[in-house]
Amino acid sequence: MPHPRPHATTLLAESPAVPEGMTATVPRQLVHRASVAETFLTGATSIDTDRFTVFAEWPRAHQLHVSPDRSAYEPLLVAETVRQAGALLAHTAYEVPLGHQFVLRELRITTRPEHLVIGAAPAQPVLHITVTDVTRRGGRPAGFRYDAEIRLGEERVATVHLAATWTSAAVYRRLRGGRTAATVSALPVPPGLPPATVDRALPADVVLAPAGHPDGWQLRVDTGHAVFFDHPLDHVPGMLLLEAARQAARARTGTAHRTPTSFHAVFHQYGELDLPLWIEAESRSAANGTDVQVVGRQGESTVFECGVGTREC
Repeated sequence: MPHPRPHATTLLAESPAVPEGMTATVPRQLVHRASVAETFLTGATSIDTDRFTVFAEWPRAHQLHVSPDRSAYEPLLVAETVRQAGALLAHTAYEVPLGHQFVLRELRITTRPEHLVIGAAPAQPVLHITVTDVTRRGGRPAGFRYDAEIRLGEERVATVHLAATWTSAAVYRRLRGGRTAATVSALPVPPGLPPATVDRALPADVVLAPAGHPDGWQLRVDTGHAVFFDHPLDHVPGMLLLEAARQAARARTGTAHRTPTSFHAVFHQYGELDLPLWIEAESRSAANGTDVQVVGRQGESTVFECGVGTREC
């Protein structure tokens, strides 16, 4: 249930609200990004207890989150924008200190691709967010769930439900058993699938490698990728796993016929950089089209599961 906060009206002291148009992005540290170019939020306001409006700007060209022909925004751009919004609200509205680790637990996203067309100017989406549950540990917020409706002008372009937790740097170090970005080296990156197979323009953006099975691949973990690894990490980032689900659905259904439009991902544990991570996909019949169930495994453990909804292109 919603929890009252003593400073709800002073949201974003470090970041001005931007009700109309963009003046600047929010501080990149508040959304856990190192690059300003990868920071999509421009401001936020508090509407009521646990209700917020967050403003963003989407670029017309992007290495990953814009279609290869630059005609449309990718659904996972919505996911990244809502993820950034969660980090922003955690730090500014729920008093989570900078330096705490933000852990994505669950993500459900449904998009309307017909409204994600790129126009003559960068899109300025507005996110209407309602926090539905706050968990506490030792009297302090330790995680939350929230629903988001994303609008471009009068059109609702997506709905999202996200669950996340956060933990202090000291607790995180204990949980990771001394594994850090400096002490863990990623496996060599294997050759990827042909880019057209997964609807990517560049080989560097292909995250699946052949594994000798038509419905299974090895995850390509390139720690030099400027989007997935915007800054050094000691584990496989959630957005890379989501992209793996997207590409697996593309490879499974064929890029010429169906396109991914919705995702329901549950993250069970960290994906380790120095162990192979295997991606498996299985088509399942659904009322609204062909759904693809994607699972990521390391050894005997399931790292994440993601149901991908598709529709005719």
